[in-house]
Amino acid sequence: MLVSAQEAKTMYEELGGTFVDCRFDLQDDQLGFQNYEAFHLPGAIYFHLEQDLSGPVEKTGGRHPLPDLDSFVHTLKSKGIDDETVLIAYDDNHAFACRFAWMMKAIGHQQVYILNGGIKAWRNMEYPFSTEQIEKPAVTSGQNWRFNENFIATQDYVRRHIEDDQIALIDSRNYERFIGKVEPIDFKAGHIPSAKNFDWMNLFKEDGLFKHEDELKTYFRSLEMYEEIIVYCGSGVTAAPNVIALWEAGYDHVKLYVGSFSDWITNEENEVMTFEEE
Repeated sequence: MLVSAQEAKTMYEELGGTFVDCRFDLQDDQLGFQNYEAFHLPGAIYFHLEQDLSGPVEKTGGRHPLPDLDSFVHTLKSKGIDDETVLIAYDDNHAFACRFAWMMKAIGHQQVYILNGGIKAWRNMEYPFSTEQIEKPAVTSGQNWRFNENFIATQDYVRRHIEDDQIALIDSRNYERFIGKVEPIDFKAGHIPSAKNFDWMNLFKEDGLFKHEDELKTYFRSLEMYEEIIVYCGSGVTAAPNVIALWEAGYDHVKLYVGSFSDWITNEENEVMTFEEE
């Protein structure tokens, strides 16, 4: 699923691949599109985290819930994407491209890839950028896209399996948020009971590339005993790189708790754990 800049360039030139620019800034929701307007990979189309890859925020569901299937499919069709489109997602921080790629896999799209290292990897190869915004013809034919429940964990699913010895629950946030020492966003601090901390930032090498498959296998070795892994973060975005990395390491039965911690804490009956710093 991860491809190098060289492989991405070949896919674009020889397979007619479509680059998907997923750059976004959680503090400035217009910055990603402004950066796209300034420069992007050739022929790239833009996907906005909150307008295209998330649904409306409600009382439950978290800060970045999944969009309605019909709405998401309409967005894909309007951007010229069909079953046969080869998609290469990129960003400048790993998380948003992984969210897009995971969503496409979750609805059954097979040919979706992630540019390993993002826009920096492309720049390092001195490949060209573009400022031209191409509007692809909308697709009108129907697809059989459906969200696959095997990819998704809901709050109820987590509640029912939180004490299951065969299922691992992993928290993708940094350690200080995990233990409840700090919480810059949500109104409660801590983590879901039984969760193990696997900070998503530990997935990458100094050059910004995902660690090699063997390194990821070593990193996740303590999870080998489990039949299934549920991954969460604050709102289902930075958990996506952990899902991708687990796939790369050979773990097939992985679910993303899309609502994540921001959904979990909307239910007063849900316990939240904190640790004193050692």
